[in-house]
This record gives sequence, C-alpha cells and structure tokens, in this order.
Amino acid sequence: MFLSVQLSCYPLKDDYKQPIRDLIARLEKTDLEVIAGRMSTEIFGEYDAVMNVLSDTLKWSFETYGKSVFVAKIMEGDRRPK
Repeated sequence: MFLSVQLSCYPLKDDYKQPIRDLIARLEKTDLEVIAGRMSTEIFGEYDAVMNVLSDTLKWSFETYGKSVFVAKIMEGDRRPK
C-alpha cells in the first residue's frame, strides 16, 4: 500500500526554524520521496516504511527539541507524484 503524507511541524519555541530544517534534513536521508515546501513537507512511500520513518522522526524531534505540534494529512493511494 502506498501513502502520501503532508506533514507540518510547529516547534513551540522562539527559534523555530532550525528544528524544522533538521527535521526535513532527517527525512531527506531516508529512502522515501520527500518534497519540502514552504508550509509543509510531502512524504511518499510504502505504508510500513512511511509509518516507521514518521514514528522515528517524531520521537527524535521531541527528544531533541522538546515540545512541537505536528499536523499530518495521510492519504492511501497507489499513485506516485509526477
């Protein structure tokens, strides 16, 4: 099963840009397709791979930077971005 995820991160701190940059850099090091945008990051891949990366990345973010709000839109589908 193929997933498309639109992920937004809102660190609850004054210096919010670096945690977002580091989060995107971490996602880009995976085997998933990652497209960083101005308002959110899109992530594409197989269900298990996407969910494992999201779980690991969110845990890392909380442990590294503390409190943040994440908003994720997840869609199942077998179409890859063109």
